[in-house]
Amino acid sequence: GLSDLSRDDFFRIGSRVVPAGTALGHGLTAEAADRLGLPEGTPVGAGLIDAHAGGLGTVGTAGDPTRDLAYVFGTSSCTMTTTAAPSFVPGVWGPYHSAMVPGMWLNEGGQSAAGAAVDQLIDHHPYAPDAHRLAKAAGQSLPGWLADRVGGRDVTTLVDGVHVVPEVLGNRAPHADPHRRATVMGLGMDRGPDSLLALYLATLCGLGYGLRQIIAAQAAAGAKVDRIAISGGAGRHPLVRQILADTTGKPVVAPETDEPVLLGSAMLGALACGLRKDAGDAMRGMSRAGVITHPDAAAIQRHDERFAVFEALQALAARATA
Repeated sequence: GLSDLSRDDFFRIGSRVVPAGTALGHGLTAEAADRLGLPEGTPVGAGLIDAHAGGLGTVGTAGDPTRDLAYVFGTSSCTMTTTAAPSFVPGVWGPYHSAMVPGMWLNEGGQSAAGAAVDQLIDHHPYAPDAHRLAKAAGQSLPGWLADRVGGRDVTTLVDGVHVVPEVLGNRAPHADPHRRATVMGLGMDRGPDSLLALYLATLCGLGYGLRQIIAAQAAAGAKVDRIAISGGAGRHPLVRQILADTTGKPVVAPETDEPVLLGSAMLGALACGLRKDAGDAMRGMSRAGVITHPDAAAIQRHDERFAVFEALQALAARATA
């Protein structure tokens, strides 16, 4: 039935494609302006989906959007990489022209479950009900409560012997296999908070190793990045950003704004009304880097050893579910 969409020169869905931020029509209609409390004719820019608007709001802090991989870390995760020329990456979507940064190419990957994988796996632990009660009493989420328990201790020591491939909903990128499932190795008889903490940290490490695979696959196809620009609720804790930096070997940049999706949308509005001449001008003038978390050299070496185990378990799990 999709052929119906092509009738009358694609009238139902439109046949004219314009770059994001292009001023549309004559701006706000009288009715829309009245409801929004804005002047009639206020410019309206062509929009982006939420993740891409968030990418626009995060990848320009270095002055060059091709340097940063946008990593939206929430219930799932989304990776967005910008290139000047198209890069075809096996297992990663794209390249799409002008899908995020007008005039440039976008490759999009991600993990089908990220924050949701953390919740799913730690809730299996026998201490999870007690930990939930303690976290609630402290006014925190369970992942946040667990992250605070680490203090200044070494993560690779706390997770020693525990390995997690957190693919509870398959592997979106770079293996593009929806049938894979999570693997946990190294659990013993400990039913207390330390064992739960180790499981939580090993799951975060597993997500970092999956991100490392995406970055490597893209680099091999010519889409290299220098940094990870993080957004999303699951990435707000400093410990999470440090683990991602150490597992990937890339600095993790947190944008100054708490709402990069809204910032990216504001950039589109600035383009539509002529306050900014192009997307590069908007990103340079409106986005700022906040905290930059650098990888620890000693931790990188320890994570290299764990990454080898991760890939071996991942390959074994893929064969088991084939």
